[in-house]
Amino acid sequence: MSTQDNQLPEGAAPATQKSDTPPTKGLLGRYLRLRKSAPLLFVGVTVGLAMAGLAAWGITQRLVHYGLLTKETHQNAITPVVLISPHKGPATRSVDLPANLAAWYEAPIYAQVSGYVKAWYTDYGARVKKGEVLALISTPSLDAQFAAAKAHYDVVLARYHLALITAARWNALKGTQAVSRQEVDVQAANAAAEKASLEAASHEVERFQALENFKRIVAPFDGIVTARFVNIGDYVSDNGGSLNTHGGSGALFSVADISKMRVFVSVPQDYAAAISPQISAELTVPQYPGRKFHANFLATARAFNAATRTVTTELWLENKDDALWPNSYATAHIVAPSDPNILLLPTSSLIFRGYGMQVAMVKNNRAVIHNVTVGTDLGLESQIITGLKPGDKVIANPVADLLDGDKVRLVKPTRGYNAPAVLPKPVPMPAAPATDPAAELRRLAAEPTSMTEALPDKPPPSQATKGATAPSSAPSSAKQKGGLPSPASTKAKAAQTTKGGATKGGRHAAAPVLPHQKGLVPSPTESLKAEGLSGAGKPGHGAAQVKPSPSAP
Repeated sequence: MSTQDNQLPEGAAPATQKSDTPPTKGLLGRYLRLRKSAPLLFVGVTVGLAMAGLAAWGITQRLVHYGLLTKETHQNAITPVVLISPHKGPATRSVDLPANLAAWYEAPIYAQVSGYVKAWYTDYGARVKKGEVLALISTPSLDAQFAAAKAHYDVVLARYHLALITAARWNALKGTQAVSRQEVDVQAANAAAEKASLEAASHEVERFQALENFKRIVAPFDGIVTARFVNIGDYVSDNGGSLNTHGGSGALFSVADISKMRVFVSVPQDYAAAISPQISAELTVPQYPGRKFHANFLATARAFNAATRTVTTELWLENKDDALWPNSYATAHIVAPSDPNILLLPTSSLIFRGYGMQVAMVKNNRAVIHNVTVGTDLGLESQIITGLKPGDKVIANPVADLLDGDKVRLVKPTRGYNAPAVLPKPVPMPAAPATDPAAELRRLAAEPTSMTEALPDKPPPSQATKGATAPSSAPSSAKQKGGLPSPASTKAKAAQTTKGGATKGGRHAAAPVLPHQKGLVPSPTESLKAEGLSGAGKPGHGAAQVKPSPSAP
């Protein structure tokens, strides 16, 4: 067909052609037509709707979170508090204080004469008795003075005797005309003067005798030598003791009696009222952890140290085993009687302000400040004299800016901090099952055979022997009823494990050390005897003959 045939005459309407796509009407049709004509517009609208949805969801979430945050902020603005109640104090009060140990008697020993140390006989830690010689001092000058004093005494004694004789003779002539009365009185006075001179000479001799005794340094009481500061040849002075390089003097020895010990404790002023003969203390020292020493009250100074505000209290204890040493440090756990009716409250619950001691209570979720009278400060707790009753509820740790009428919020106590700890109940351990002695003995009786069968094929090299012997052909599988091996099988197994027997590969197996061979349990034969299962074993058999029971399987 040509092009001219396809052309229509003027004024003629075109022929209607049939379409394969069904006609659409309404919004769906418009949407389909719009989709075909403008696909980019469709994508933009879809993305816009999605973004609008996300924006609406985000705004909603922000509003929800803002509301929750506002609610939480208002709730946290209210001060959270924990309530506690005061409790009664214990019948006794205890406190741990540092203490110093001292010997019952302790004395530094000085020299009383000048000289050189000739010898010393006791060293550190030596036990001495009263009057025992510790050292000797050589004093040549003192010895010469002592000898001169004794010689002078002899001269005065001779003059005194002569004066007595002369006075007696003149006194005999007193009633005659041969002598005058004045001469008689002069001779009598001369005798009295010589007597006084004799007494003076006697005291001089005694003084030097006492100084001679100080040549011997002796122990003043029973005890131990805690220090020695001299050696042979050292010069000692009567001004104080041994002379050092700086010209000072010191003690020669120090002796202490440690059969009993004194304990000095500085008690704070808060506990001074509790000091009485009824108090006692438990001492602990670092060198004996876990061991306690009981000390009793001895005395107190009844005056405070102005620098430390403490009073020195003295205790004492026995030291029979010499476990405690002088000048040791100890911790004294002092127990004193107390009034159990006085209430105690944690010190952290008190409010320190210009109005005095106060506590915070709660009424209708509002803080109420209450005045109290505080007694002795016990450290973590304080005594409440007036202002509280046992059932009152007090804020445990009030904040510094808490005022009367502030709104508060009650919270639960924190476990382990302001709540009482609840200890878990002990779980009883199950009892061990009872074992049958007879069954255990039977098991031990059968153990050697089973262990012999489980011997290793290759023993350690140290137990290997040169050469090998032929394995025994004795039957080893025959067993009697009741689970015990027969004599023949036991003998065969024993022959395989003895010296000269061979195992697989020509090497000897080392026989294991059985429990009954170590002495830990009875031997199988002894066990069977104890059970009454068999009589004495026969020579040449490795196990006892057991007659099976008719009821045995």
